[in-house]
Amino acid sequence: SDLLFPGCELTASTKSYTFQVDKEDDSDHILALSVVCLTDGAKDECNVVEVVGRNHENQEIAVPVANLKLSCQPLLSLDNFKLQPPVTFRLAAGSGPVHLAGWHQIVHREDASFEEDDDLSEEEEELAPIMPAKK
Repeated sequence: SDLLFPGCELTASTKSYTFQVDKEDDSDHILALSVVCLTDGAKDECNVVEVVGRNHENQEIAVPVANLKLSCQPLLSLDNFKLQPPVTFRLAAGSGPVHLAGWHQIVHREDASFEEDDDLSEEEEELAPIMPAKK
């Protein structure tokens, strides 16, 4: 099911925001980032937004996803850029305010595994037994 991600605002005083889900939740969560934009009060300066996550070795990785400037690039569409929580958005340069918005998608594992089991049993029924070749 898709939920609207209410978004967050990064400013000089709130430089980062972390989106995370309950550790007890065994569903798969995807955060799809759709837009990053400057809002009222932004100065004409470079505002760099980074996505901070962890790699397979649990090391922090920061990747710039937007460089906004009021006079030339006040808004950037990220076309539902998919991220897996927990994920942190950080204002690496500039003072904002920068608003981020998107979608939060939840895939319930018990639903997905139930569907996979159904598919497997159907395939098994359709396969004919392998017969030895006649000589």
